[in-house]
Amino acid sequence: MRIAVPAETQGAETRVAATPETVRKFKGLGAEVVIETGAGKASGITDAEYEGAGATIAKTAAEALAGAAIVLKVRRPGEGEIAGLPAGALVVATMDPYGNEAQVEALAKANVAAFAMEFMPRITRAQVMDVLSSQANLAGYRAVIDAAAEYGRALPMMMTAAGTVPAAKIFVMGVGVAGLQAIATARRLGAIVTATDVRPATKEQVESLGAKFLAVEDEEFKQAQTAGGYAKEMSKEYQAKQAELTASHIAKQDIVITTALIPGRPAPKLISAAMVESMKPGSVIVDLAVERGGNCELAKAGEVVTTDNGVKIVGHLNVPGRLPATSSSLYAKNLYAFVETLIDKAEKKLAVNWDDELVKATALTKDGAVIHPNFAPKA
Repeated sequence: MRIAVPAETQGAETRVAATPETVRKFKGLGAEVVIETGAGKASGITDAEYEGAGATIAKTAAEALAGAAIVLKVRRPGEGEIAGLPAGALVVATMDPYGNEAQVEALAKANVAAFAMEFMPRITRAQVMDVLSSQANLAGYRAVIDAAAEYGRALPMMMTAAGTVPAAKIFVMGVGVAGLQAIATARRLGAIVTATDVRPATKEQVESLGAKFLAVEDEEFKQAQTAGGYAKEMSKEYQAKQAELTASHIAKQDIVITTALIPGRPAPKLISAAMVESMKPGSVIVDLAVERGGNCELAKAGEVVTTDNGVKIVGHLNVPGRLPATSSSLYAKNLYAFVETLIDKAEKKLAVNWDDELVKATALTKDGAVIHPNFAPKA
């Protein structure tokens, strides 16, 4: 049973799908682990460390993939990589299938079983496999650090002989995993924090972290959460009421961090150009949803924009990848926890239970076909 970890080729990806720790664990399950040379370099992991954990280092991706039963990646294989995937292999990665249906079809035609880790159900036994949570947690932390770096003032209140430095006011829009970590980090750094979300369950979470909750709490708000714990898309009427409430609030803020995403849809627009214009010079907006179109109307993917009125809008891509060592460590553990369920520990070989709820939720392709209900051809 050969497990291959090729180097990432999509974009400027800094993360890697295996660490020396997970290599040792896979070896304990009877697997042979092959890592493409340099795969862990951006995450601070050398080939020698992988070899010390029992992995074999391959000079090329083709050499690493040859005969592999399982392929572990951070991002979905690109067009140039798909042809090199061994037929029948399991490919486990963050697949980002929405809007990329042609690439999912290409994986099916390559006759690999592709698993989308971001579709892992939010149930108790799958918590350790939840890549969305592990990576969003780090993105929320990094958003505050990036905001502090761009903001030209201190965050905590400081009483000095030369005078008092006021605490920065930080507003977090969207209180999922990333938002909660952003709130916690901002509070630890001494800022005055407020937060908003359309899901009523988040109010108590926000207040438990010492922040103030801001939302239009009407009947629609009380029903604004899916059974899976995600935010529903709100009506135009609700969005207008919420925008009116937040507009005056945003004008008083020093830093705004937006994290709002709805699975399978473009990011909702929360901050208009007019709201940005109302903010003070030197204020900062960090848009964590920029890869899905952004929550801020003026955000640009991969750029830090300074508006005419002196507001900085931070649109970094792949924010978890800005902490590559930590994010790789957590992501690799997520992958190991899932792949472990696909292996017969007694026989030390692959034994996928296609009826398992984790497999059903994450499997995109199998036997040359797209099988996930969200992407399979309609009858």
